[in-house]
Amino acid sequence: MSFVDALADPGNIVAAIVALGSFATIITLAAPAMKGDKLDARMKSVATRREELRRKSRAALGGPGTPQTASIRRNDEGLIKQIVERLDLKRLLEDATVVDKLAQAGFRGSKPVTTFYFFRLVMPFVLAVLAVIYFYGMHGLNLAPMTRLCAVVALFVGGYYAPNLYVTNIAAKRRESIMSAFPDALDLLLICVEAGMSIEAAIQKVAGEVGGASIELAEELSLLTAELSYLPERRMAYEGLAKRTNHPGVKAVTTAMIQAERYGTPLGSALRIMAKENREMRIASAEKKAAQLPAKLTVPMILFFLPVLFVVILGPSVMRGMDTFAHKGRYYTAPK
Repeated sequence: MSFVDALADPGNIVAAIVALGSFATIITLAAPAMKGDKLDARMKSVATRREELRRKSRAALGGPGTPQTASIRRNDEGLIKQIVERLDLKRLLEDATVVDKLAQAGFRGSKPVTTFYFFRLVMPFVLAVLAVIYFYGMHGLNLAPMTRLCAVVALFVGGYYAPNLYVTNIAAKRRESIMSAFPDALDLLLICVEAGMSIEAAIQKVAGEVGGASIELAEELSLLTAELSYLPERRMAYEGLAKRTNHPGVKAVTTAMIQAERYGTPLGSALRIMAKENREMRIASAEKKAAQLPAKLTVPMILFFLPVLFVVILGPSVMRGMDTFAHKGRYYTAPK
């Protein structure tokens, strides 16, 4: 059997899928043990963002005579940047929410935007070419001509939406990590505020303490501290945090903090109420996931548990019946 025939064999494809699934399961289980300390790297990125905000504030104060060293543009050069600019992909593939989506996934700056548009252009053609090679060049799965064409078109369309799905998945995991530690962070913030610390110092202190539970939340709080110091309005910093997290609990907390600063109401009481509500929201989310387990386990039980259970229960009876019929057939003699 040639290599092409081996790739086109459905049995080998199923075996490859099972092997990849097993490998992904092992990696998923071993990932917490292999995860390194990424807090320092995240804090360095926040420090870069703080430096950019400081330069922007200095440029705004300096006016037209500000030197070029105060520019906040990152060095986004290279082949990907040239391709995006020459093809004008930001206009052809314009997406008004791409910056917010990337920020929710933890990607900030102009370089992630350029990379996103590049892969949105490239991925459909890459998947379509691979599909053509497999279905037409290798005659994989021996499908009908119309089915092959539909598969190629489906992969082409899927390649266009693949970057969106990737960013959405990263943003969802990041949001889940933030919200798992957010109520505890609010409790720590309440303690710091009631102890007499300023809100900037309290948020920075909480960011350092909560890094062990959620690196993403520590990064967002540190970024909030930098934006509170350098943005022209403090309201913009709180709204930026709500937009990056995209969660109703965080939005409620930022709205309460904005109102507390605007109207002079006690911040401690607002934080206490928000901490209680977010804790109840976390408990409700856990109860919702627990209530969804029976429905989610139905298909795995039908596919994996019930066949094995039937074999275990009915297997001995079937074997005993087969043995009985075999003995009867051996001693049975036809009547004369």
